[in-house]
Amino acid sequence: MRTVTYGAACSLDGFIAGSDGAIDWLHFSSDVEEVMAQYWSTVDTVLMGRKTWEFSAGQDFSADDTKGNEATPDLSGTPPMTTYLFSRTLTDAPQGVELVSSDAGGFVNRLKEQPGKGICLMGGGDLAGSLFEAGAIDEVSLNVHPVLLGSGVPFFKPQARRIALELTEARTLDGGCVLMTYRVRH
Repeated sequence: MRTVTYGAACSLDGFIAGSDGAIDWLHFSSDVEEVMAQYWSTVDTVLMGRKTWEFSAGQDFSADDTKGNEATPDLSGTPPMTTYLFSRTLTDAPQGVELVSSDAGGFVNRLKEQPGKGICLMGGGDLAGSLFEAGAIDEVSLNVHPVLLGSGVPFFKPQARRIALELTEARTLDGGCVLMTYRVRH
């Protein structure tokens, strides 16, 4: 069965973006790029909610703009991914992206049973909350940055139930970041 990993960089106080959507506090370095490259080699599917999709569409992560810039990652080596966009309000998606407006948890649990590599859940907590509730998330991976934002977009939304986790990795990255990966105990 395929593994769904919910992961992102976050502030020490648990935000993935500032209250104005700012991500200028993110630290990218060669070891972060190495971690990202290794991770992306293990996945072939990306899941995004509407808000994350709209935010990502507004970012410019082209290879030409990121080479040599410590503030943004070099994503030029990222292989093509099957992308699913989850929304109850959108009626269409860009070419090459599949729009899912049905039960997200059921869809992802069925997707996990299909052949393929790992599945990456990107972004904020709305979609993650429904997937946690459906038991569809298998791992949580955080790159915790040494900054307190005070407010913003939370990595986790309030959950209806307690979710037990088991630490599988913890290590320090350049810039004082700490990478932590947890397995969800189903």
